[in-house]
Amino acid sequence: MSDKRTELKVSAIRRGTVIDHIRSESTFRVFQILNLEDVKDQVYLGTNLESKKLGKKGIIKISGKSFVSSEINKIALVAPEATLIEIEEYEIVKKEKIVPPDTITKIVKCVNPKCVTNNQNVETKFNIVTDYHGQMKLVCHYCEKSMTQKDIFFI
Repeated sequence: MSDKRTELKVSAIRRGTVIDHIRSESTFRVFQILNLEDVKDQVYLGTNLESKKLGKKGIIKISGKSFVSSEINKIALVAPEATLIEIEEYEIVKKEKIVPPDTITKIVKCVNPKCVTNNQNVETKFNIVTDYHGQMKLVCHYCEKSMTQKDIFFI
């Protein structure tokens, strides 16, 4: 019998948020869109971790951070399978699967250069739909141009 450690232990956070069950390929994008490189508190990022549900997953722990709805909507667009876990005094106080909203406003730029939102002072608005392949798409409310997760550019 070996006494070798086979797991990495990461310190628990006293207060903050954990974003779990991020697809590995989306982990760094979530980190980027939330501007976590500017956070002064403890941030833990793990990617390509074993997951029964996803095969490989990412996880991000942010100490001292709660998310507002616009940030949760950004996460939902990049990692719709993720779970948000709120921590208080080292205990889980809330755990919920992220659910993309039906519509999204003001946080994504339309890919159509001729769209009214790119040429006038009009806030962007998108309907979120699922195509026949089960892929999430954003459809512009004004020009009806659709885009995939790869095409999303956050404002």
